[in-house]
Amino acid sequence: MMVPSQIFIIPQYLMVSKMGMLDTIFALVFPGLVSAFGTFLLRQAFMSLPRDLEEAARIDGCNIGQTFLLIMMPLVRSGMIALGIFTAVFAYKDLMWPMIVNKNVMPLSAALAKMQGQYTNNYPQLMAASLLACVPMIVLYLIFQKQFVEGIATSGGKL
Repeated sequence: MMVPSQIFIIPQYLMVSKMGMLDTIFALVFPGLVSAFGTFLLRQAFMSLPRDLEEAARIDGCNIGQTFLLIMMPLVRSGMIALGIFTAVFAYKDLMWPMIVNKNVMPLSAALAKMQGQYTNNYPQLMAASLLACVPMIVLYLIFQKQFVEGIATSGGKL
């Protein structure tokens, strides 16, 4: 059910091009906003919520939008944070897509790839840069560690 991201490169490029987002930072972010992984993760989170909450909200006078925004969304907040962390990590480590859609702005993984020489490498410099490239994602995980673990734990099981 999970599809490799390389399959979607041409359709995504055509969409980004038609929207006029080439050579912008939005072209890098766009593919991460819509993914099959996110759909599956949030579906499991919403399916784990009891139907009684929906019925209670309807009895209290909430319409569908209010039920979704005020009742359901706060309960799957940890799953959404986990999805946000996964999406950030996937976008952060992506190498091919940034080189296709944006010549000026690139993530650190692409910059690290450009640091490698064809015949020789400065390994100490490359390792130091790789270590520094890992720091933002480690900090992001440490900040949202509780919500991340909670989101992964609750997105697959019933409450």
